[in-house]
Amino acid sequence: MTISNHTHWPERVDLAAAFRWTARLNMHEGVANHFSLAVNEDGTRFLMNPNQMHFARIKASDLLEIDANDPSTLSGPNAPDPTAWGLHGAIHRHVPWARCVMHVHSIHATVLASLTDSTLPPIDQNCATFYNRTVIDESYGGLAFEGEGERIATMMTDPKKKVIVMGNHGIMVVGATVAEVFNRLYYFERAAETYIRALQTGRPLRVLPHEIAEKTARELEEYPDQDTSHLSELKAILDEEGSNYAQ
Repeated sequence: MTISNHTHWPERVDLAAAFRWTARLNMHEGVANHFSLAVNEDGTRFLMNPNQMHFARIKASDLLEIDANDPSTLSGPNAPDPTAWGLHGAIHRHVPWARCVMHVHSIHATVLASLTDSTLPPIDQNCATFYNRTVIDESYGGLAFEGEGERIATMMTDPKKKVIVMGNHGIMVVGATVAEVFNRLYYFERAAETYIRALQTGRPLRVLPHEIAEKTARELEEYPDQDTSHLSELKAILDEEGSNYAQ
């Protein structure tokens, strides 16, 4: 079931800003890919982008509110994309700590997902952010309809690991808030780009030792307020430009 009244307005505005900036960074995939945000205690009701709407046009009022426990959602007049329902619905049903879920096919993360070894080694500070904090899915099973979504949800057993490199597919990032997850998504794409470009040189990589990589990851996890400041600044830029994202 989808709900048409515009509840949870601040959350809608944050999510709409994330869509707009993802498009600006060319991390979108046309009218595919999806973000979602849980809005009830157990996470089974969530906001999500409308079916086949470009990220660059999404407004706060456009977002659907969906019940992950109601399969009739897909037969309604305002039904979401079935792959979005399959992937995001499964995550919100089974992984309550994944309040916000962002899935994209951004180019560098997808290149990483296409390698035989999709590990992101800690070759710089951004890469070290994700040291021992990713899940690598090596069992791509086709489009993310409900069965594929359920399979991916079973892999999310460690709340410390908030990035899933979806082999042969793309990336999924989860967390508690839009600001947290967008910030993580942004920096993973940056880290993946650094690694892919380093590989392109053909020269040996300078990989950080375990102790320093883990220390860096912990320090960045505890770094105060960077995610909220990041999103606030992006919204301020959109506001100054006269964007209608918050309508």
